[in-house]
Amino acid sequence: MQCTLLIPHLGWASVSGTPGAEPALAHLEILMARSRHRAFTRIGWEAWLCQAFEVERQRDWPVAPLTLAMDNGDPGGDYWLRADPVHIRVHHNRLALADASAFTLTPDEAQALVDALSAHFEPEGLRFSAPHANRWYLRLATDPGVSTTSLDEAAGGAIDHRLPAGPQAIEWHRVLNEAQMLLHAHAVNQAREARGELPVNGVWLWGGGRYTAVRGRHFTAVAADETLALALAAHADIPCAPLPPDAGRWLAARADLGARPLAVLDALIAPARRGDHEAWQSALQALERAWIAPLIAALRAGDLAEIAVVAPTADGCHRFELRRRDLLRLWRTRRSIAHWLGGQ
Repeated sequence: MQCTLLIPHLGWASVSGTPGAEPALAHLEILMARSRHRAFTRIGWEAWLCQAFEVERQRDWPVAPLTLAMDNGDPGGDYWLRADPVHIRVHHNRLALADASAFTLTPDEAQALVDALSAHFEPEGLRFSAPHANRWYLRLATDPGVSTTSLDEAAGGAIDHRLPAGPQAIEWHRVLNEAQMLLHAHAVNQAREARGELPVNGVWLWGGGRYTAVRGRHFTAVAADETLALALAAHADIPCAPLPPDAGRWLAARADLGARPLAVLDALIAPARRGDHEAWQSALQALERAWIAPLIAALRAGDLAEIAVVAPTADGCHRFELRRRDLLRLWRTRRSIAHWLGGQ
């Protein structure tokens, strides 16, 4: 069995510039030191998934129509954008946003907010929906004429240079501004603020496109909690299941995994988006214990043929491939993950 692990934000603390942000990780450091390491052009983890499943890029990677189908929607032939709920605030004289990992939104609150957006924008042909409290969608009859930045890239940082770009950019900036003013004044947000909760005062448009075929069949099974990974697997008719708590339970179902399973380890995404170094450290150490250590033990025992770790970072996309015989490369010096992922 050749297993692949996609680990978004594995190098986050390295590029965030926080001294001492990376804990000691013996098994991960061994894996990186003794494996065959290749670095590719910078790419986000959602884009890596789309490429791995051979989804054709449009103006954006068409995340919206793919995940909409997972949320029991019908993308049909329309153009869809994710219009996810966010909290926008002024930070160091710039606008910054927090995604839904920083707040809790109920389905009723989400529905009330998207109903208000639709009522306001429907005369312009814009229709919002919220089949999931944290995943909102915008349906358009025509191409909006802009390219967008993924929520993952925008969350936690300044958004000034990440707004929609293209021939119709100014018009979409107006839409975003109007949406922000409308949501700011909504009764749902007034009640949230009165309870001391973050208001949902904006939407982030990203992942636009029309539904397209998912042709890639490079994995025999997918384990993930992240919606895009599950959507791609489902569209490709590849068996998919929620991510188990550890590699031991994942491998226990090896009869269902086939020869080339993929696991998307997404525990680092939320703390990285929130800028929470302590939570990121804790999640990384848990990942080391629950996944990396047992997989290396399985490789050493001959129960695996290869472990591949894919780590998209701000500097490039890194791939580490470790086989059993590679564990004998004792002369390969262990170094921090920042060394391998371009942080040092």
